[in-house]
Formats: sequence, C-alpha cells, structure tokens
Amino acid sequence: MSTQYTVTATPQAEESGSVALAVASLPASFGPVAAGEAARISAIDGAAGWTTEAIKAIDGGVSGIVVVNPVPENTAALLDAAEASGVAVVLDQRWASSPGLAGAEDAVRTVAGRAAMLDTVATAAAGTDPERLLTEHLAAVVRVTGQLDALRLLRRGAHGYAVSGRLANGAPVSLQGVLSNSRAAGVDFRLYTDAGGVSIAVPEPLAAWPAEVRATGQQGKSSCQRFTNPPTAPPGAGSRNTSTPVLSPPIWLALRG
Repeated sequence: MSTQYTVTATPQAEESGSVALAVASLPASFGPVAAGEAARISAIDGAAGWTTEAIKAIDGGVSGIVVVNPVPENTAALLDAAEASGVAVVLDQRWASSPGLAGAEDAVRTVAGRAAMLDTVATAAAGTDPERLLTEHLAAVVRVTGQLDALRLLRRGAHGYAVSGRLANGAPVSLQGVLSNSRAAGVDFRLYTDAGGVSIAVPEPLAAWPAEVRATGQQGKSSCQRFTNPPTAPPGAGSRNTSTPVLSPPIWLALRG
C-alpha cells in the first residue's frame, strides 16, 4: 500500500492558492486531513511572517510545507530548521513557478551575453498591493535572467510602479507594473539582442490559455513554444520547484528605500 499524504491549508493559502483544487488533481495517495488529525503536508500563505509560520509547522511534525506566493524574508532560520528535520519546503510563486518560465530559461540565457535591453510588464487587477506584485514580478524576471544589478525604484503608486536595473552584461532592464482591470493579468517579457530576441507571455496560473515563448534569431528565423498548466492546478502547481529563487532582503530594501 502506498504512503498516504494528508494535506491541510490555512484559509489564506486556500484563497490565494486554490489548494483544494490542486489536491483533487493529485494521485489518490494525497487527500485532505480528517478533523482532529495532524496533516503531513501543510500549505501556508506567503504573507509577511511566513518563515515563522513554516518553522512552527516543522516543529509540529509535518513532512512537507508549500508556501503560496511568498514575500521576501530572511530564510536562514527556516533553512536550518528544514535541514535539521528533513522537511521539504516548496515555494509556489505566482509566475516564477510557471512551466513557461522554466521553458524560457535556456532561450533567454543562450542569448543573454548579446542582450541589448529587457522590457517587462506585469499586470494585475486594480486594488492589488503593488509591493506584492513587484515581488512576484521580480521573482519571475530573476528566474529567467539570473541576478539583476543596480535595481532602482523609479515610481510606485496605486496604479503600478516602474523599476530600472541592469542585466549581467550591463544591458538596461525596465520593469513596469500595471494595476488595471482593462488588461488581462500576467507578465510579459521582451528581450532584445543584436540579432533578434526572445518574447515571453505568461498568463495567470489558472488561465485557460498557455504561456508562450518566441525566439527570433539571425535572418528572422523564429520558433515558438507553448506551455500549459494542469487544468485544476493552483498557481505554479504545474512546475513547483524548490530552486525557484526567493529575493533576498537587501534587494527588497534597496527598492523600498
């Protein structure tokens, strides 16, 4: 008989991560925890204080933790606790965990040395916390480009933000956040090179349409790949990856400055 994994989720994690839908799409060895029993897997919301909540869950005896859309926090104490207890901690990030970005990494990094500019726009519904959107946006960008340098917050307000930075080769980076109900939520990338470039369009994780990666090379030769999330998956469930980067506090503090 296969090992059974019972799952529990905080109300906030369920609201933002559709955990019940994800569990329903998994094999029968996964299921919701019965009332009064201790779950083996805990899903928590990634709001401020999530590292403390994760450590509490580890102390409570869980085997695994899923953090839905984590904000930047110092993870040193959590890493120590997880390693000491052998608990897996998985970060489920809004766009950084998308199969589309996983598929775009090679396309972007192959031409990164010839990059002339990166322009990227993240869109979310009006009323969304712009700081939370910026966190999710940066995590998605770093997933495909690697570390960004010289990050600078140019503008932040109720309708979005503008951030500048540089790629490893010195090429300029422009990040814009748009809070509007007139555009479909998602994140778009345009990486320009001396011979073409790469464009990436990643929709909301529960969207019915796929993420799309287009690469254009010399003489106009182009290719296109599409990546679809499982139909009932929560954000990032199609490609949850423990290596998805969490932004370090120094980067975030520099932007908030």
